[in-house]
Amino acid sequence: MNSSRQTKRAFVTGGTSGIGLAIAHGFSESGYQVVAAGIGDLPESTDGIEFRALDVRDETSVTNAFSGLDRLDVLVNAAGVIRRQEELQPEIFDSVVDINLNGTMRACIAARPLLAQSGGSIINTASMLSYFGGGIVPAYSASKGGVVQLTKSLAIAFAGDGIRVNAIAPGWIESPMTQSLRDDPNRNQAIIDRTPLKRWGHPSELVGPALFLASASASFITGTVLNVDGGYAAM
Repeated sequence: MNSSRQTKRAFVTGGTSGIGLAIAHGFSESGYQVVAAGIGDLPESTDGIEFRALDVRDETSVTNAFSGLDRLDVLVNAAGVIRRQEELQPEIFDSVVDINLNGTMRACIAARPLLAQSGGSIINTASMLSYFGGGIVPAYSASKGGVVQLTKSLAIAFAGDGIRVNAIAPGWIESPMTQSLRDDPNRNQAIIDRTPLKRWGHPSELVGPALFLASASASFITGTVLNVDGGYAAM
């Protein structure tokens, strides 16, 4: 079969919950074969999504998660963690940066040979806190700022392989990571008031931007960060 007509494959880190899981389902519904990888209890694999164990802090785990793949067209790095009020502790700071930033790099390096074969693309997950400071989340903010610069740097480094590297920057999204904020009436209202569209985003609203960046319609786009934040960064 002509490889250009083969079913495309996407690999999603952090693909077992939240934004990553929503993106995994979105790519599957758009006809991709999807490998969704993460830690903890794995959901049941389906016809369109194969769930694999992955700890992005561990080189062996990353290697194992990508093993056996004969094709890869898209890597979505959605694995991430936030530790509010704890990140001023050096060991917590190191752990958050290792997952969010170093883990993204590990996955990019592991996926590079396969993406080079297909002329594929990488979509990293930045954040609105890539642009703003976070007094109670310095590690998260620093790591997501690093993801933006990593995205730009790898866009240059991987261009010779025909690999495009972009990022999405979610705003306030309804996910397990933001549950405590949504449960706090004052914090919840402050976030809604600060967001021009006056609501929280849904994980499914990251699917369209990710699919666009992975598509031929974005064939001349690399090194770009696409905000998906309800206008939050515009304020």
